[in-house]
Amino acid sequence: MKTIVITGSTRGVGFHLAKSFLERGCNVVICGRGQAGVDNAAKELLPPESVLGLVCDVSDEKDVRELYEAAVQKFGSVDIWIHNAGTSTIPVKFAEAPIDEVQATIQTKIMGAAHSARVAIPQMMNQANGGAVYFVEGMGTRGDIQEGTITLGAANNAVVYLMKGLMKEYKDTNIIFGGIRPGINITEHLIHGWEHLSAERQARTKRIFNILGDLPETTAPALADMILANKKNGITIRWMTTGKIMMRFLTASFKKRNLFKDMEVK
Repeated sequence: MKTIVITGSTRGVGFHLAKSFLERGCNVVICGRGQAGVDNAAKELLPPESVLGLVCDVSDEKDVRELYEAAVQKFGSVDIWIHNAGTSTIPVKFAEAPIDEVQATIQTKIMGAAHSARVAIPQMMNQANGGAVYFVEGMGTRGDIQEGTITLGAANNAVVYLMKGLMKEYKDTNIIFGGIRPGINITEHLIHGWEHLSAERQARTKRIFNILGDLPETTAPALADMILANKKNGITIRWMTTGKIMMRFLTASFKKRNLFKDMEVK
């Protein structure tokens, strides 16, 4: 039975990944920055004996180390570590973004990834079966630039560089590193700050997202299967393939989707 730690997993993609791994017979460790969020998420995950929920600020290496140690204490080892934690950002130009938001994004995405790797690597190298460390990728990881998301994109791009470096430095060890691209998942996190967008840009963004986006409960089961099946270093687990993207656009005119129907978008 594998044990998976997922940072930033009290909601959204992380939560649904946790649920999917549990459905596949794994032990799961979830975490978030608030106790109430952790408790509420843990209550929804079954079976309870296979779930550990803890408060963890991934920007603090001590918190990350304690998270790993708690997982080992309860389940014996950590087989897969997924750095999914992120922050919501307001879609405004870089110099207009609140400095605390800029700092939180960098600390959570980059330092959270660094702490995850630094804690997991020595522990997993001492395990007979090694382990795997994955980093969830987002906007900017392929060099794409979108106005209003410069900090987030830069942080995501830095995480990919870190991931590629780890793949190379530890290629001859018993640890594998990889990326996870869940695609556009429609969550409250995604639409944070949309009131700063013009009505025209909101409509245009919603139109594209309704074509290419999905709900996390749709993407997570397939991603979990691919993660559990992977044995190779340097693999990027993708939900949206080139063929799937082309098919979405080809069928968009007669296959209408409204993924925002249960969300309030200003």
